[in-house]
This record gives sequence, C-alpha cells and structure tokens, in this order.
Amino acid sequence: MNKVVKLEDLKPLLKDGMTMMIGGFLANGTPERLIDLLIDMKVKNLTIIANDTSFPDRGIGRLVVAGLVKKVITSHIGTNPETGRLMNEGKLEVELVPQGTLVERIRAYGAGLGGILTPTGVGTVVEEGKEKITVNRKEYLLELPLDADVALLKGSIVDEFGNIYYKGTTRNFNPLMALAAQTVIVEAEEIVKVGELKPEDVMTPGVLVDYIVNGGEDSDK
Repeated sequence: MNKVVKLEDLKPLLKDGMTMMIGGFLANGTPERLIDLLIDMKVKNLTIIANDTSFPDRGIGRLVVAGLVKKVITSHIGTNPETGRLMNEGKLEVELVPQGTLVERIRAYGAGLGGILTPTGVGTVVEEGKEKITVNRKEYLLELPLDADVALLKGSIVDEFGNIYYKGTTRNFNPLMALAAQTVIVEAEEIVKVGELKPEDVMTPGVLVDYIVNGGEDSDK
C-alpha cells in the first residue's frame, strides 16, 4: 500500500457523524490542510476530541465556526469565543475534561486499558455521572478511554512508511492520538525516503499510520 496520497484520495474516508481526534495545542501541531479539506467537503455533525478549540480563524476553531461540529471533548475553549457562544445557545455540546485526564483517557485506549483512576474532579461537577472508586481510603473517579474513527495528525518530518518526527512542542497530543483511532492520517511538512529518519528520532512508528499527505510548500505531490 502506498501511504502517500493526495488530499482528494482521502475524501471517501471522511464522513458525516464521525468522531475525530485532531492533534495540536492552540493550532500548534494541527494539520491545517486536512482542516481545509473537511471544510471544503462540508463534513458535518462531527465529534472532535482535542486539547482545545483553538482560535476562530485557526485549526479546529475553523471547523466550529463553519458549523461542522456537533460535540467537542476538550480541556479548553476560552480562546475561541464562538465555541462558548454556540455552547450557550445549545447548538454545540461541549464536554470539558481536565487536560491531564483527557490525555490519560486517550492513552488508556491505546494501551488497551479499561479506564484510569484519578482524584482530579472529585467533589466537583466533574464527578457527575461517574463511578467513584476508593483505593486505600482515597476516592478516585473512574474515567473511561477515548477512541476515534479517525485521527488527523501533523508531522514535521515523515518518511514514506509513516514514521513521524515532531519538532519541539508540535508533538503534543499527536503521538497518543495515533494509538487511539481506527484510521490515522498524517499531514507532513516534509516527506523523506525510508531510512532518512534516524531511528531515535521516530516519535510515532509508521506501523500506526495509514495515510500521508504532503503539507509542505510542494503540496501537489
């Protein structure tokens, strides 16, 4: 299978009503060309799992502004006023999850765990509807794993097999999301031949990646 494809080739994979994990931290490490594709296709009723909803004109925020999202599972919406407006008007469901808990719920699915125990949120609105478990006389919330139909990632350097190197803080949620989705699509700033990445620089192994698109300047290849 040739993993390097054109954006057009991805269209049959992206459907209304999907649950998508999208990498990034305030759009740092977010695949903007894949966001463009979703907007151009008008894929709607999406459930987005991500650290935040970015800004109105960047990253995931553009999906929110375009009205394509029905629910977000996220740790932060404060930088995107449109998310808050739609939530208050009942047009967008927002599940706010403490950031550390969100990361661990994604990791739990990739690790094959049935959930995680955390004291974060005990005694607050976060515990509503959740099972509490006592361990050594201390209460914990049972937080369930999160998975997705598709993970949309951004890689700094990606080889043709899908091995990914992330530069600096662009790494953020991307590697964990690669373990928690049925299909993994990576937008690469630069695509290189297999063997050009040093093994110690590989942060997401290519065996987890299904499709690669070129997000660099020469993006028609």
